[in-house]
Amino acid sequence: MDRFPHMKRALELAAEAAEAGEVPVGAVLVGPDGAVLAETRNRMREAHDPTAHAEIAAIRAACASMGADRLIGCDLYVTLEPCPMCAAAISAARVARVYYGASDPKSGGVEQGPRIFSHPQAHHVPEIYDGILAPEATALLQDFFRARR
Repeated sequence: MDRFPHMKRALELAAEAAEAGEVPVGAVLVGPDGAVLAETRNRMREAHDPTAHAEIAAIRAACASMGADRLIGCDLYVTLEPCPMCAAAISAARVARVYYGASDPKSGGVEQGPRIFSHPQAHHVPEIYDGILAPEATALLQDFFRARR
């Protein structure tokens, strides 16, 4: 049995982002029935949009696909710990579970930094599973930034 196929797909999307010159982050949003609702990657430079993070794009696409503004029972797989903006969007969308790979000590918003889901103002707190294929996700990010130095 293939472990974490959705995270492996998110890693493929992150690699595509890196090839396009974007910070390598990929995301896959899965519906309650296990069907993939959205597969996205970072596109901030391409879209000239600082909000074009993989998680935000996945949430938008999945909501459009479902015809809803809430993603009840859905799972988000993302290669990097969501930033505060993305964590707030995850909460607002009511995503049930977040699986992420690499931790982000500089810009994270889940286990690092402001810890959005710990705030009393968080509308919804998803289940969090961190460290999923973290060595692969971390290596992809380190290689990307090393090549730019």
